[in-house]
Amino acid sequence: QVTLLESGGGLVQAGGSLRLSCAASGRTFRLYNMGWFRQAPGKDREFVAAISWNNERTYYTDSVKGRFTISKDNAKSTVYLQMNTLKPEDTAVYYCASPKSPAGDYASAMTYGHWGQGTQVTVSS
Repeated sequence: QVTLLESGGGLVQAGGSLRLSCAASGRTFRLYNMGWFRQAPGKDREFVAAISWNNERTYYTDSVKGRFTISKDNAKSTVYLQMNTLKPEDTAVYYCASPKSPAGDYASAMTYGHWGQGTQVTVSS
């Protein structure tokens, strides 16, 4: 059983920063890709960022490039999302996700079989 436990969300002023954390258990963490998605009320779940199992490659949706950074600490079995220069349009519930297998489209929610509970990020104007 894979368990993902998220933390780090909150309320922040536009232009500020937050760092989200996701602690994983139940599998060999260092051998799997990890992703972050977000969902605003009434909208579909949206891809934000992903990182390869060996930390060599990262991927971002265009709207967060240059502002967000995904990273992974294998010793702590934890993936992070550093969010800088936050904008009101970044407001959403953010979810950590682990894929069903090493293969698949990293930007598709269908690739991921395990999800965290979500953490709320609210950015005020």
